[in-house]
Amino acid sequence: MNHQPKTAKLKLEIQGFTAIVTNTNPPANTWDIESLTALRDLVRSLDKDKNIYALVLCGDGEKFFSAGADLKMFADGDKARARAVSKIFGEALETLSLFGGVSIAAIQGYAMGGGLEAALACDIRICEPQSQMALPEAAVGLLPCGGGTQNLPLLVGEAWAKRMILCGERVNAETALRIGLVEEIAEKGQARAKAIELATKVASQSPSSVRACKSLIQASRFNPPFHTLPRERELFVDLFDTADQKEGVTAFLEKRKPVWKNG
Repeated sequence: MNHQPKTAKLKLEIQGFTAIVTNTNPPANTWDIESLTALRDLVRSLDKDKNIYALVLCGDGEKFFSAGADLKMFADGDKARARAVSKIFGEALETLSLFGGVSIAAIQGYAMGGGLEAALACDIRICEPQSQMALPEAAVGLLPCGGGTQNLPLLVGEAWAKRMILCGERVNAETALRIGLVEEIAEKGQARAKAIELATKVASQSPSSVRACKSLIQASRFNPPFHTLPRERELFVDLFDTADQKEGVTAFLEKRKPVWKNG
């Protein structure tokens, strides 16, 4: 399948079962309508490809994962443009969040505003020691519109979300790890490699199982356990209709590695 992004501001590389998506919009890898639209369409395309199990999102260079939205778009106070930008921000990052495989953000340098929101939309975040993360929109009279007010509290709790959003507090790599904003600090220059290494582990898992498990985990954001537990049992039984379930059990009994079909 041809997944090439519809803009030069995104670069795609496929390694095995992993898609590596790089924001290449210098100097700060900012997001705009063009790159967000391309990201939305690219993730939708990758999600339909049965040979893609994982997605790694990174920024070009060592200084910026992404500085967020290009504020020049809002300088004239045009509400129509603001509405269009917020809409595509939501569509792109919600599409990323709903990607059926495992998504990993490799944060090198600054992840600010919409840049951090893109990382929050991923399943897992790995940063580097020099990384800085913030949602500073209120400092310029705006607010996070790419899911930041909802996704950040899920990871770090309400109090730290308020510190970062309401007080504009910027956190470094050590603080981000301590509060649960990231799951790992890689050595400088190694976040991308670490993210790819983790993504390759996904290939040992049944893609059908991963997709089902991810949907259940994310359902816990909106539903109490007693609502989702029956669905958990239903999906367990549904997996018996997949080729992956048969292959997984057979491979285990035959003491060999499974060959997944993603279906």
